[in-house]
Formats: sequence, C-alpha cells, structure tokens
Amino acid sequence: MSTATTHPVAIKIDPETKERIKRLADARQRTPHWLMREAIRQYVEREEKREAFHQDAIKAWNECQATGLHVTMEEADAWLARLEAGQDAEPPECHV
Repeated sequence: MSTATTHPVAIKIDPETKERIKRLADARQRTPHWLMREAIRQYVEREEKREAFHQDAIKAWNECQATGLHVTMEEADAWLARLEAGQDAEPPECHV
C-alpha cells in the first residue's frame, strides 16, 4: 500500500480495545497503526470474497429457476465422495 495514495481516517474505539491492540502490536513488534491497517485489509478481503460467493449463489439460483437444470443431493454427494476418495471424477450432468 503506497503512502502517497492513503488518506487518514479516524475511528473511535473504547479504551479496552485500544489497550488490547497496543498489547498485540507490542507482541508482534509492530505499531498499533500497522495492526489496525492489517486487520481492516484482511476484513475487507474476507468480506469481498464472502460477497462474491453470495452473488454467485444468487446467480446460480436464478439460473436454476429459469432453466430447471440441477443435480440431486445424492448425485452431488456421490461425486464429492469420489473426489474425497482421491478419484478424478467429472461433476454430474445437470438435468431437468
């Protein structure tokens, strides 16, 4: 992250959280500022992935509703069991 493109943002945290952050930063030999930036970066990354997963699920559900194509739970379970067993299995064919 380039410092030339960063902007200061103020947040209000309670004294207990502030002290916990300071203790962690000291233990990691980092500054509290670094620790908070890293925590925010990780949170945003995780939530972006979660949102993408959610949007993919909505898209898949809408496609299923529109086309009727699906696999049964039994078909999916059998395929996953083969993968878990180390077999190179193709996914089941979708059907109406």
